[in-house]
Amino acid sequence: MKKQTFALYFGNRGFFPESLIETAREEMKQAVTEAGYDYIIPPIDMTRYGAVETSEEGRKYAEWLKEHEGKYDGIIISLPNFGDENGAVAAVSETDKPIFLQAYPDEIGKMDFEHRRDSYCGKFSIEDYFHQCGIRYTVFEPHVVHPLTMKFKQNLDDFAAVCRVVNGMKKFTVGILGARTSKFKTVRYDEITLQKYGITCESFDLSDLFYRVRQYSDKDSKVIERMNQLRQYTDFSHVPEDKLCTLGKVSMVIDDYISEFKLDCITLRCWEEMQTELGIAPCVLLSELNDRGIVASCEIDLCSAISMYAMQLASEKPTACLDWNNNYGSDPNKVILFHCGSTAQQLMKGRGVVSDHKMFAKACPGCGWGSNEGRIASFPMTFSNCKTEDGKLTCYIDEGSFTDDEIENRFFGCGGVAVIDDLQRKLIRLGREGFRHHTAIGVGHMAKILNEAFTYYLNYNVIEL
Repeated sequence: MKKQTFALYFGNRGFFPESLIETAREEMKQAVTEAGYDYIIPPIDMTRYGAVETSEEGRKYAEWLKEHEGKYDGIIISLPNFGDENGAVAAVSETDKPIFLQAYPDEIGKMDFEHRRDSYCGKFSIEDYFHQCGIRYTVFEPHVVHPLTMKFKQNLDDFAAVCRVVNGMKKFTVGILGARTSKFKTVRYDEITLQKYGITCESFDLSDLFYRVRQYSDKDSKVIERMNQLRQYTDFSHVPEDKLCTLGKVSMVIDDYISEFKLDCITLRCWEEMQTELGIAPCVLLSELNDRGIVASCEIDLCSAISMYAMQLASEKPTACLDWNNNYGSDPNKVILFHCGSTAQQLMKGRGVVSDHKMFAKACPGCGWGSNEGRIASFPMTFSNCKTEDGKLTCYIDEGSFTDDEIENRFFGCGGVAVIDDLQRKLIRLGREGFRHHTAIGVGHMAKILNEAFTYYLNYNVIEL
């Protein structure tokens, strides 16, 4: 995997000690490298002292950025001293990449004129002028931080995640396999609103998917290979061979759509035609896609796919679409989050077992093979979802944890117990704001990262629960 790369910028103001810049150039290169990232840096002789002070020097930096277009994911503006705001604006006003503003701390005992930085104050000046000019930028706590500290390492990791979300979501494509079922008005969405945010929807009728499935022969070597891959993925020991063969074909057809139409993620109409026409439930195929890093939601819940995609970009781990499904005893802050089997194996306690989907088996035994049953592992998690309303994309973001609490064996599908502070009040807020019965979940606490990306760069409307 290609390392994320940052373009380095160093600010200067002539009243302050320029001798600090050369050290800062070396320290920032060291910090970025040790954190596992790559960098590009202007030659030291491109500007006076290897930093940017004047508008003329800023324009030189802007030209240097243009020469390196496509080679960096974000910009780190480092202020070894106060830093000049005019040079900074000239340097980055044309970029479309996220910008992280870092300022050096002063040190007790080094407050004489030769060593005092005043970056604390200079950072405000650049923020002020950026705000006036409409330049988007990122800042984190603490206000000043030395690059060779763990606090800066955390800042840098968070900024890298912001860059992944912003760069990945400015323009992407969702594949919609099938029409929304009439029974689920809750998952409606507005394609025109989504397009305004750079989200393109490509829709495909299930009849085309079924046609493509039937073009594959049971004896096709690629089908047999895919069946073997699925056997390795989870426990298919109870699944009839013909149903596994059909699941393998559907898996290949979904891959064909993704490849042919350059889809970044998909959402699928998973019932009832899949059962009546093919005799399978595609839950485990969505599970496998999510494990592979291809976001896949069920029930044509495109908005959940958007939220899943954002969290996958942020965490670089699989995400899931789950139902707000059951209370957990009398604990008001615990909830069972569940779905039939689309949860990635990486998020589960152990290997799943593929079964005949129990809901469909009530009316048509044997027509729903593909539910990957199991339990969700314990981990800190973020939950989020979005909706299109009044021409806006509106999101919520919050955090909780999956616990080790047991769910009885007869509970079908894949579920886990989550604990969320003040859950009852938040559920009322979700319902009254018209959010869906699904929530998307990701591994780790990412609210700060998603808020930064959504609010300051992508222009999503974010509400607090």
